[in-house]
Amino acid sequence: MNKLLTAAVAAAAGFAIVGEAAATEWNVSVWGKRRAFTEHVEKLAELVSEKTGGAFTMNVSYGGLSKPRENLDGISIGAFEMAQFCAGYHRDKNPSITVLELPFLGVQNLEEEVAVSHAVYAHPSAAKDLARWNAKLLMTSPMPQYNLVGTGDPRDQLAEFDGMRVRATGGLGKAFEAVGGVPTSVPATEAYNAMESGVVDTVAFAQHAHLSFGTINKADWWTANLNPGTVNCPVVVNTDAYEALSDSEREALDSSVDEAIAHYLENYGKLLTKWDSVLAEKGVEKVMISEEELAAFRAKAADPIREQWIKDMEAQGIPGQELYDLVMTTLENTRAGN
Repeated sequence: MNKLLTAAVAAAAGFAIVGEAAATEWNVSVWGKRRAFTEHVEKLAELVSEKTGGAFTMNVSYGGLSKPRENLDGISIGAFEMAQFCAGYHRDKNPSITVLELPFLGVQNLEEEVAVSHAVYAHPSAAKDLARWNAKLLMTSPMPQYNLVGTGDPRDQLAEFDGMRVRATGGLGKAFEAVGGVPTSVPATEAYNAMESGVVDTVAFAQHAHLSFGTINKADWWTANLNPGTVNCPVVVNTDAYEALSDSEREALDSSVDEAIAHYLENYGKLLTKWDSVLAEKGVEKVMISEEELAAFRAKAADPIREQWIKDMEAQGIPGQELYDLVMTTLENTRAGN
């Protein structure tokens, strides 16, 4: 009887070990702190766990796994299974998706940003780019048009951008450079210190980042309508980890993307509606730039930078014109559908 009982206990223990081994646990590398920019990642983890009864879980780490600029490298070697990064952090590693960071694309809202991002992510060229890093594009982190916060007197004329030291990455950095600005691409987590120490005069961020990284607390003014463009920050997964998922786990992940994005848009919308009250609370002046100044900015930054980007991409064997046209067509179709 004791032998039978021992055998049964051993069998049960063995079954439990197998059951535990069968559970899937992913590590997810993001940075900063939980904020509007990461809400879709948090929601995705919640949905996947619910759909799999807790058999597939995600541990979201805020800076504990990697530095922001090294997330794609970490994905490439399988140091973690999912990560968020911004294209402008390393344009040479993901050239195709930098089309989404070109200045003055004319994207008007977050829904349009989702549409153009996912259209480009689905393009073979973008998939090929990220495949070099063993990465699969999963979803975007849609952000509104960037605007500046700055110290001292407001800069509301293009001539005042000459010599302006600005924290801006990717295509935004190129845009400010075109009008005499001096861009620096310090990571978002270092922007406050750069502003506090005087390394930069201004910082270009979306609203959530000005809040999360504290730059709004150093600001005297904010440009309400400069809207030169935005940065593109995908969420990617390690390809090997994705392919190792069971069919049901993969379905749980893929089917949760749209709902996670919808949650992100709803949450971000709440932030945008209270932005004016945030400015008032912190005593930050809201600066409106004239249409004449904006037109001059677009003339110097939009067409020349876009044409040079297309030329550079085509020289690398990347269909730059096709990718740009895809963005424009997607914008047209999205607006027609609405």
